[in-house]
Amino acid sequence: MNPSPLTTRRPGPTTLSADPWQTHAGSIVAIRDETPGVRSYDLSIVDAAVRARYAFAPGQFNMLYLPGIGEAAISISSDPATPQLLTHTVRAVGNVTDALAKLVVGDRIFLRGPYGKPWPLGDLAGGDLIFVAGGLGLASQRAAILDVARHRDRFGRVTILHGAKTPSGLLYPSEYAAWREAGIDVDCTVDAPEAGWTGSVGLVTDLLAQLPLEPGRSGLLCCGPDPMMAGVATGAAKRGLGPEAVWMSLERNMSCAVGQCGLCQFGPFFVCLDGPVFRYDRIEKLLGVRCL
Repeated sequence: MNPSPLTTRRPGPTTLSADPWQTHAGSIVAIRDETPGVRSYDLSIVDAAVRARYAFAPGQFNMLYLPGIGEAAISISSDPATPQLLTHTVRAVGNVTDALAKLVVGDRIFLRGPYGKPWPLGDLAGGDLIFVAGGLGLASQRAAILDVARHRDRFGRVTILHGAKTPSGLLYPSEYAAWREAGIDVDCTVDAPEAGWTGSVGLVTDLLAQLPLEPGRSGLLCCGPDPMMAGVATGAAKRGLGPEAVWMSLERNMSCAVGQCGLCQFGPFFVCLDGPVFRYDRIEKLLGVRCL
């Protein structure tokens, strides 16, 4: 009998422990309301030795665990330069995240990680960067934005294009001024304006269509709903940006994060191991397959 493909997967990502299933207690030190139904939770790992050796790269995720309820894969949205304080921006949409929304500062939550392939910032150094985010997708990019802002001299022009349904759905608006001060352009658009909104109205692909860019020196990092990301890739191609210059972070159901459960299988890939960040030319044909 041939062994199961799941048992012959390559080793998983480096984590805090030799045992990728081991969880570590974290204390909630701050909670911030971001948009309706979305909060950011600042966590500090309780064990000082574990906290001291924790490190992650922008785009990776942790598995957050509440005993008796379950786990959820959540992007790390904090600055990788200060991994002792971990931020996760979470929308309450399921058993785990609904329970998380009931916790308060001082409560404990368990985590394991970090997991996954990060944004390829090192490979893109020297060129222009375009971040394109739809709704909560900006959470997976915030760590990369903070890292780029700190090393601004390593990149050319850096632009953030962020779209939401309404102005109240725009993520991290209080940080835009600091990002602009760091030399990053921030341009936002909404589907439906609210009173006082003076910005763009339309799709984030409209912003991309108007953006000055040099195809030969530009890299695009995208996160959001699959149809939005496919539209961004199509819009990028019209501007001369090929699929090999576009990276996407996928969101799929994950249970183990180490390629064993198979829930996040995406064609020949496992999102927890091969992603969540993929170069678009690797997944272009798969992204258009309708999920039943």
